[in-house]
Amino acid sequence: MSDSTTRRREAAAAGFAAAASAGVYCLATALRGGQPFGPPVPGRLTDVTVPLHAHLSDLLHGATTGDLLFTWNSGFGAPFLPDVLTGLGNPFSWPAALLPASCAAVSVLVAGLLTIALAAALMTYALGRLHPGPAPLRALLAIGYGLCAWVPAEGAANPVRLWGLVSLPLLLLAGDWCLHERRWAPGTLCVAAAWSLSTHTAAMATLAAGLVLLIRLVAAGPALPGRTGRARVRVIGRAVTMAAVGVLAASPVLFVLVTAVRDAQPALLGPEATPGPVAELARLLPGSPPRPPLPAVAVGVPALLLAASLPFNRRVRARERVAWCTLPAVAGVSLVWKPEVLIWHGPALPVGGPARVAFVLGGLLVAAAWVSLSHRPRPPALLGGACLVLLLALSAGSEDALGTAGRLWLAGGGALVLAALWALERLHTRRRASALVTAALACVVLGGALRSLDAEAGPTGTGPDRAAAQAAARRAVRAAADWPRSRSDPGPHAFTANDPLLLDGEGGGYASDTLPAATAEALHGLGAGWTLGGRRTFSPEDPVGRALFAVGGRLDDGPPPDGFTPRRAPAPPLVTVHPAGPPDTSTVWSRREALLGGSVYDVPVLAPAGGPAAQPHGSSGWSVPATPAGAAATTLAGSCTPGSTAYFHGLWFNGTVTGLGTTYAVGGSQPATAGAVHLLGTVPADGRVEVLLRTAATGQIPARPVGCLRAADLAAALARLTATGARTITAGGHGLAAVLPAGSTGTAVLSVPAVRGWVCSAGGGRYAPAEPYLGLVSVPLGAGADRVSCSYRVPGLAAGAVLGLAAVGVIALVAVTHWPRRRPARRVRATGG
Repeated sequence: MSDSTTRRREAAAAGFAAAASAGVYCLATALRGGQPFGPPVPGRLTDVTVPLHAHLSDLLHGATTGDLLFTWNSGFGAPFLPDVLTGLGNPFSWPAALLPASCAAVSVLVAGLLTIALAAALMTYALGRLHPGPAPLRALLAIGYGLCAWVPAEGAANPVRLWGLVSLPLLLLAGDWCLHERRWAPGTLCVAAAWSLSTHTAAMATLAAGLVLLIRLVAAGPALPGRTGRARVRVIGRAVTMAAVGVLAASPVLFVLVTAVRDAQPALLGPEATPGPVAELARLLPGSPPRPPLPAVAVGVPALLLAASLPFNRRVRARERVAWCTLPAVAGVSLVWKPEVLIWHGPALPVGGPARVAFVLGGLLVAAAWVSLSHRPRPPALLGGACLVLLLALSAGSEDALGTAGRLWLAGGGALVLAALWALERLHTRRRASALVTAALACVVLGGALRSLDAEAGPTGTGPDRAAAQAAARRAVRAAADWPRSRSDPGPHAFTANDPLLLDGEGGGYASDTLPAATAEALHGLGAGWTLGGRRTFSPEDPVGRALFAVGGRLDDGPPPDGFTPRRAPAPPLVTVHPAGPPDTSTVWSRREALLGGSVYDVPVLAPAGGPAAQPHGSSGWSVPATPAGAAATTLAGSCTPGSTAYFHGLWFNGTVTGLGTTYAVGGSQPATAGAVHLLGTVPADGRVEVLLRTAATGQIPARPVGCLRAADLAAALARLTATGARTITAGGHGLAAVLPAGSTGTAVLSVPAVRGWVCSAGGGRYAPAEPYLGLVSVPLGAGADRVSCSYRVPGLAAGAVLGLAAVGVIALVAVTHWPRRRPARRVRATGG
């Protein structure tokens, strides 16, 4: 068979694997009613990935503020490049994002389909490098890899994470080039692509590819190049240098992400689950429903049977069998045993849990299956594998991992696969008969994949489609836009955790794994709420909180059909001027007054007034005892100016709050969930404010939880801030400049959280790192200044770019110096053929 014919068959098989994988996944998503074919379901896909792609679409169409380095939309101004790298780094997200922002869910699906297709195609090639064999059979196993249970359970919600599915076969090909001592520069680029485009999955994929290379180098030594000791040293040297230079080429991404993670709000680690070994092994069975935190690793019936047959396949060398059986087992243990998880992931457990990289185990199972299949397992080996799978299925019965339908499908599919594999062994010399059996096996693979995807995916949306309401909210937010004079806040977070990105507003809501701790603490300190331990922030819900962040337009909860009502309110400029000197930070009310520049709150000293007595602890706050069933609520009372508006700040309190005609529930839990400043009502003529607290367990509230807002004083404070604040403001992608009244002194404060990376200049002077003022960016004006200018510089980007450019220079030098040496050899081979 000529080389051109072989290449055509390889390409055809890879193309079939790509098209079939993408087609089956798309069909399964449509049949299930998953996004974008059905209503959204709360989760990472809806809350993070779709809003990020909507914002990327707005950026590419020039229809929003900010840029790839910084976003003015969320968190009242926050670094955006880390989220670009962790949520938009998949190269297929960019052409898909050329669709309108309203089609963001479609963009996510398109990016996912293209990634799955590429992964299946590359795995088809990579399996052929492990051992030669029929390309159509490799394609069928590659489909099992491209549609493994990890894809719907973990990968589909984040296209960047899904790119890890591409990284593994890419790195396996790079390892093969090392083994044959060629293509060092392209292999290094493969490593760089893996680490740049999906950093969080690259470590395990690289380690797995390195272990596969060692197996091929040692266990299968006599059959491969590099069988001498000196040749093996050369191969290992090439692999090490390829990996090192490739990782260095990804330095701009790595430096930015490492710095962002260091600056981010710490992740909450829940209690470690301890599922039994049977439950963990049951996840190998195709069609088992998702069971977090167990990793989803099923790769289909054919791959599972073939991998299980490997220990019994005597046509494979004994040491190769031992190596290929050991590697997936060790990888599987590493996903559930904490010390090994740390080896794969570095110094800390991943936010998403070890399931984030479970696709690597799926890839190793597929590789082991191909090693067995390429050596044409005899019937005894196939029966041995079937017995192992049967034993696993029977053991998993106690876990009810499959259900009756799943067990019937596994039994029927397994029988068909066994029959097809037996027929392939008997008819391997008869091309037409083998082709018919392969086609039948393909039908089983695709049908099984379709059914498994339906069972292995998470729940689908059952509520009404809110696309029309979302579009109306987006129009309303844009209609109120007055950036940078003021902000237009989407308000009630009605659609996703990232409504400001989705609706193109400028709010405080932001949900991100790399949300800076400075952002979370700044909003928290000024009375805004958070969840996820501060990795999801909310906009303030009261007039003072909104004014502090220059919110002029907002959406409030409203009646159907849209569910919101647009509102406007006076707001000071984004840049205000304050007297020099340290502010009062003792309470949330004093911090707010410091930013307003005047007293606007009555802050009563509360006293127990009924029910189980709350215990005061000075400035640390009150201990609120649990409320016995049927007993009166704990009551605290104080006095405020009649006619003022009372607000309550329970912070970590978990229970029910009642006061001045308002009752609401708050689910505080330190440090996971913090309550926001919440409206109680108008203070009556006698000035008495009573707050009734009910809780199931002893809780804590601040020492001064009630503040009564005087509307006239607030209006006067806002007028002063407007009179002394910026006259004009201009905002760029990641910078802001303001013209102040002539001779302004004191401190200019930007209503932007003071994250690391801000540098500012006053009066045209030198730029210096910004100073935080109650968590916000501030610029000392010295003896007087009439303008300020601030710019955000991504921490770690400059240093990473230097190393990255140096590594790219090394790759280019190697490529250029080796090309003249190889070109004549190519001409000789071409003329000699």
